[in-house]
Amino acid sequence: MHDEFLCHVTAYGVCGGRRIGVPLGTYRAPTLALALWWLRDRASWIAERLDPSPEAVPFPAGALVPVAETVADVPALLRGWCADDDQQERVADELAAGRLVRIAASDDTTEYELLAESVDALRMQRTIPALVVPIG
Repeated sequence: MHDEFLCHVTAYGVCGGRRIGVPLGTYRAPTLALALWWLRDRASWIAERLDPSPEAVPFPAGALVPVAETVADVPALLRGWCADDDQQERVADELAAGRLVRIAASDDTTEYELLAESVDALRMQRTIPALVVPIG
């Protein structure tokens, strides 16, 4: 069983023709349960910022605009992932087995990525000797 997990949230977009990542948060979770909680919390946080409830806070006129139906509904995808017990169990199983987990959703301008991995698995990878292949 892996005991600690490193979690990251990043938004990726294109600027000046280059793919740029903007870190949105990092958390070193002391337990699997806290890693899952943090990932769900960050997914909900992104969803709420992309698609806030208009009734929650007064917004200036024109601040919220609908998008084309062809644009992926990232907030709905993230909220759906948070509410899906089967997906949560699958992520827990993958993390417990020491595998990297990546949850990603994209719209027409940005990719939102949630990553989590076992700190123990990262340490074990560092102890494996590097593969050296001579060329020439």
